[in-house]
Amino acid sequence: MSLIPASLQTSHAAVAMAAREKACQSCAARTLSICGALPTDHLGRLAMMRAPQHLEPGETFLNEGDPATHYLNITAGAVKVYKLLPDGRRQITGFLFAGDLLGLAFNDTYTYSAEALTPVTVCRFPRRQLERLLEEFPAVERRLLAMASNELAAAQEQMVLLGRKTAQERIASFLLTLLRRGQRLGRSAERVKLPMTRADIGDYLGLTTETVSRAFTNLRRCGCIALEGACNVHLLDRDRLEELAEGGE
Repeated sequence: MSLIPASLQTSHAAVAMAAREKACQSCAARTLSICGALPTDHLGRLAMMRAPQHLEPGETFLNEGDPATHYLNITAGAVKVYKLLPDGRRQITGFLFAGDLLGLAFNDTYTYSAEALTPVTVCRFPRRQLERLLEEFPAVERRLLAMASNELAAAQEQMVLLGRKTAQERIASFLLTLLRRGQRLGRSAERVKLPMTRADIGDYLGLTTETVSRAFTNLRRCGCIALEGACNVHLLDRDRLEELAEGGE
């Protein structure tokens, strides 16, 4: 039996609820994620079911084949998702950022693994609890379906990149995709930050690390980009880069 008076327990619960709700209201990724579709006066319900998790670079926090018990909403940082082939090779299937959702699955297990590229913060939501909330708030469900549709569109774009485009076209398309993602997060319209390695980019685009490096060098020599260290790219001629991404000479 608890020795803490019931009134004090209620007070502590109310304080905890208010603190969690305030954290959700001030979250920079809220408007980009499913949380933004929930009415503000009901945000506390979502706040009480979330469990924040902080991850270090290189930390795998979701494993392909594990039971799909949670949705994970990225609130800060960059993540790579990948699948392992039977012979041990890895295929990176995407890079995710603040506002993106992990854990969308059509069965009871996760279909990919996820690893933090930078320091990452995610909010974990129990799958069944969140799905009950979706039934109550159709706007949140529609936002989730829209995110699933975007994920499908990204997979289709990936098929085009791997099947039809040259190495230089793939790199140009990749940089432009990251630029648009960065702008969605309020970043520069001219600079792209690369939290992933050249090997990661190669795994994603179906290229060797050497080919990736050569493609970056060619884009730099033709005046499309300037490399500012290993992790930053300045897009000097976006129109030209757009042309190259679409197969221009």
